[in-house]
Amino acid sequence: MTIPSIAANAYQNTARLTGQGGSQSLGGGLGGALGGKSGSPSFGDMVETAVQGVVDQGRVADTKTVDMMNGKANVVDVVTAVSETEVALQTMVSVRDKVIAAYEEIMRMSI
Repeated sequence: MTIPSIAANAYQNTARLTGQGGSQSLGGGLGGALGGKSGSPSFGDMVETAVQGVVDQGRVADTKTVDMMNGKANVVDVVTAVSETEVALQTMVSVRDKVIAAYEEIMRMSI
């Protein structure tokens, strides 16, 4: 498992999810999301895209595992794919937990 490639993939996925494409600054992406621009993705769209990315990574890992069983893939590639899928899934669970914690905290606030 190569940490730099995982970090690069995570950055690329984050940039894609926020609609920045890597060419705009972080402030521009946040301004668009907060300003309500019609071209900016909604939170639901971002979550859906992130979940679909995790599912796609899982499918790639499954395909590589089957290829290894058929003698067409390298063990290192399979382990790397499975590890990247595991990291993506753990990240998704962590984000879910943070969203739930934020929601619970908002519900505890007095108005």
